[in-house]
Amino acid sequence: MKRFLLAIAAFAFAGAAFAQYPNKTIKIVVPYPPGGTSDILARALSVGLQATLGQTIIVENKPGATGNIGADLVAKSPPDGYTLLLADIGSLAIAPSVMKSLPFDPVKDFAPVIMVAYSPHLLVVHPSVAAKDTKEFIALAKAKPDSLNFAVSGIGGANHLAGIDFAQRLGIKWTYVPYKGGSQALTDMVGGQAQVMFNGMLATFPFVKDGKLKALAISSAKRFPAAPDIPTVAESANLAGFETGSFQGIVAPAGTPPDVVAKLHDTITKILATPEMKERLDKAGAEVRPQTPAQFGQFIVSERDRWAKVVKESGEKFE
Repeated sequence: MKRFLLAIAAFAFAGAAFAQYPNKTIKIVVPYPPGGTSDILARALSVGLQATLGQTIIVENKPGATGNIGADLVAKSPPDGYTLLLADIGSLAIAPSVMKSLPFDPVKDFAPVIMVAYSPHLLVVHPSVAAKDTKEFIALAKAKPDSLNFAVSGIGGANHLAGIDFAQRLGIKWTYVPYKGGSQALTDMVGGQAQVMFNGMLATFPFVKDGKLKALAISSAKRFPAAPDIPTVAESANLAGFETGSFQGIVAPAGTPPDVVAKLHDTITKILATPEMKERLDKAGAEVRPQTPAQFGQFIVSERDRWAKVVKESGEKFE
C-alpha cells in the first residue's frame, strides 16, 4: 500500500509539472545556417511562441552534415519539451536514403509535433543565363553538358534530389556544387558563381521578386496561387507527374509527454492561423497544411519511402 501511494504521489507530481509547462526557456534548434527557410520559419514562430507561452524562446543554429548534426543533438536531448527541432524534409525524410549511417532514426527518435509549412521548389537561374523559359533552358543545358553549376544546399538534400530527378529524366548533365545551407547557395546564385538550382519557394521567391534570380518553373502539381504566372515543371518541361517540394516541421525528442506535444501543437496551430503569419507565408509561397501530430508522423514516413525509391532508381552515391 505504501508503494502504491508513493507511485500515485509521483504520478500526480509529474502531472502537475507538465501542466505548468513551460516554466523556463525553450530552445528551437535549426540544423542549418541562418537565412535559410527553416531559420526564417523558426524566428517567425519564436515571436508568437514567446508572446503566447510567456517564456523566452531561443533559436539556435547548429549546421553541419546536411542538417544531421543539429537533428542528432535534439534526438539525444531530454524529452521534456524544452529542446525542439525545426527540421525539414532533408533530416526527417531523405537522410535515411542518402547517408550510409545516421546517429539517429528520424521516425523512432522524434515525437512529431506539427508541420509548419510546405513549399514547392522553384527552378531558378541566374539572370545571365540566356534562356527565357524552361524549354530554352533545357536546350541550352543539353547543348553544353557540364557547363552549368547547380547549387546544392546540402548533399543529398531535397533540392539536390530534385535536380537529379530533373536532369536524369531530360538527359542533362551539370556540375553539382554543394553548400552548407540554402542561404549560402542562394548567395552564390545571386553572385553568379552558380547558375541553376531548385530551391524552396519560401526562401527563393523574394530574390525572384527583386529581379536577382529568374524563375523558370515551379515544381508543384499545379500553378501556385502566390505566383500564378510561373508555369509548373510538368507543363513547361513536358514532365508529367514531376512534383517536388520541401516541408518544415517541429519535432521533439521521442518520449516527450503527449500533453506537452499537444500544447505545443495547439499553440503553433493558433500562431499559424493568425493573419500576420498567413500573409507572410502566402507572400513567400508557402502553405500551411493542418495536421495532427500523428498525421505529421505518417506524412514523414510516406515521404521517406517516396524519396528512398528516387534515390535507389538514380543510382547516385552521396558520400
